[in-house]
Amino acid sequence: MRDFLKRLFGARTQAGLSETKDEMVLPADSDTMGSPSAADLNAVVVSDLGNVRRNNEDTGLFVRLADEGLRRFKGYLLLVADGMGGHLAGEVASQMAAEIVSREYFQHRDTTEKCLMRAFQMANRQIFEESRTHETFRGMGTTCTAVVVQDQQLFFAHVGDSRAYLFKNGQIVQLTEDHTYVQELLRMGEITEQAAITHPERNVLTHAMGTKADIRIDLGRCVLPFDPGDRLLLCSDGLYEYCRDEDLVRILGQVSLPEAAEELVRTAKSRGGHDNITVVVAERTLTGNDTPPSETREIELPFTRDIELP
Repeated sequence: MRDFLKRLFGARTQAGLSETKDEMVLPADSDTMGSPSAADLNAVVVSDLGNVRRNNEDTGLFVRLADEGLRRFKGYLLLVADGMGGHLAGEVASQMAAEIVSREYFQHRDTTEKCLMRAFQMANRQIFEESRTHETFRGMGTTCTAVVVQDQQLFFAHVGDSRAYLFKNGQIVQLTEDHTYVQELLRMGEITEQAAITHPERNVLTHAMGTKADIRIDLGRCVLPFDPGDRLLLCSDGLYEYCRDEDLVRILGQVSLPEAAEELVRTAKSRGGHDNITVVVAERTLTGNDTPPSETREIELPFTRDIELP
């Protein structure tokens, strides 16, 4: 699979896609400030088939650059993509989204928002072109939700119905808004929040990466600082279909990051698990306090060598 994806990355195209920018303003007593130099980020990625599916079309990703200077400049990248399109096609689409977004984001020197937008545009274009070129992948697409942690700031880009949450001070806040038919009904006031939970068309997407040349890409910035002890959760709909906000608060409040990630997946499976389940859970820590969990990978990215630090 990876050899196939590598062959796709030779072509570089440009896409003029629509852009929606939102600033997530949350109530807080503290102001946004630069992070102390001792702060770091740990993350755990868990992806599970669930109880019914025979292949996993989800992809979860956490990128931590090995070079400290580049890491301070570009931050950390977390991503979840949930593919669709039938046998293998969904898996290909989600893996392409993860690979292309991570490559393109770290390759360019620009504002975080512009780098995220460019990365999502490139991924959409290449997935769309691949689906048109190969009959096997006709109609494939994927959701894609990415968060960049840069100092104490959280930036996100989003297409589809995978989600990003911030867990802070014992409360859970959804940072992204689903691109679904039911969400549109909610926005227009035609159904209630309670009705949306069990609506028969709650999984119908209005936007997905790779399904057309021009798509809606949401960009956002959370103005709350991401402090030590705070946690991030990125997940596919296979998780939140079975876990309510109170479940997320209870589980994310656990001490161990790996145990919290595993418990999220176990809970979704115990309540049905009809879809693939992928979670990326991250927390801000102080360097030297803990050994990063084995699921946290520090990697070298050869394409970052052209980045000039300010």
